[in-house]
Amino acid sequence: MDDRQQQLGAWLYTVLQQANFSLTIASADASFRRYFRVNLVAPYLGFHTLIAMDAPPPQEDCTPFVNIAKLFLDAGLNVPQLIAQDLARGFLLLSDLGDDTYLSQLNSESAPKLYLEATNALIELQIASKENVLPKYDETLLTREMQLFPDWYVSKHLNVSLTGEQQVILKNTFEVLNKNILSQGQVYVHRDFHSRNLMITKENNPGVLDFQDAVYGAISYDLVSLLKDAYISWEEEQIIDWAVRYWQPAKKAGLPVPDDFSEFYRDFEWMGAQRHIKVLGIFARLSHRDGKDGYLKDMPLVMIYLRKVCERYVELRPMLRLLNQLENVKPKEGYTF
Repeated sequence: MDDRQQQLGAWLYTVLQQANFSLTIASADASFRRYFRVNLVAPYLGFHTLIAMDAPPPQEDCTPFVNIAKLFLDAGLNVPQLIAQDLARGFLLLSDLGDDTYLSQLNSESAPKLYLEATNALIELQIASKENVLPKYDETLLTREMQLFPDWYVSKHLNVSLTGEQQVILKNTFEVLNKNILSQGQVYVHRDFHSRNLMITKENNPGVLDFQDAVYGAISYDLVSLLKDAYISWEEEQIIDWAVRYWQPAKKAGLPVPDDFSEFYRDFEWMGAQRHIKVLGIFARLSHRDGKDGYLKDMPLVMIYLRKVCERYVELRPMLRLLNQLENVKPKEGYTF
């Protein structure tokens, strides 16, 4: 047991006013945060288990988590209830949404119902959106995220230095993507709305976790996170079908989606390109800086998503050529009519 865990145990002893509990690892995420399941012998406020978050300052700040949890709860989402907090020391005590992630339960039979419930929750969140409440998902942030690709994926993971011409292609691609993304309708964005952060719950499914980085940005972002997930893949026809099933009620609810689905799907794909460029950089950084090599196995799927979008849209073809150069892939031979 390390020092932080001992401090957490002492804090919980005071908060719960009982010594009869044990801690087991619930999960560790891609940051410095850790989550412990608090197994109680005697119920506390009716709960038999709780979740303790350890977010060590100065690396982590619990304040956004606390504020956004309230914001999302007010919007009708099933997020953990805050039971106790010590922001100065980076400890939170939360209600427990269980162990069953979407990822562990998704299959061809369960997926239609689970995705419908997830997109319904997403629409609820987006309907509650107000400007100037969350940080803006602006050009600076979008570009800073994509910059992780050359900094970590290209430079550290592939050990390649970009030529001047390749740097220009990357810069132009970022600008083209940003122009589209910033012109989309703006709403609350969870920013990691995918199968590892959605929990299966008996009531008000899904439970929603890992929302502390939420921003105000493009309406297609969370849907891309959900349907073009780095951890599970579906045929494109299926993704389009689920995207339509989100778009129709979103439009009916008055959310700022295009009237034409093909326009919405293009926005969805371009938003995906930004996300997948970023995610390749993040996964490389997690491996090379943080020693979390488990994410490397998820890179190929993310690259497939990115390549497909770059193949489809003429404005993104230079990016496809760059990817081919970086990975020594010969372009497919074919006929143009």
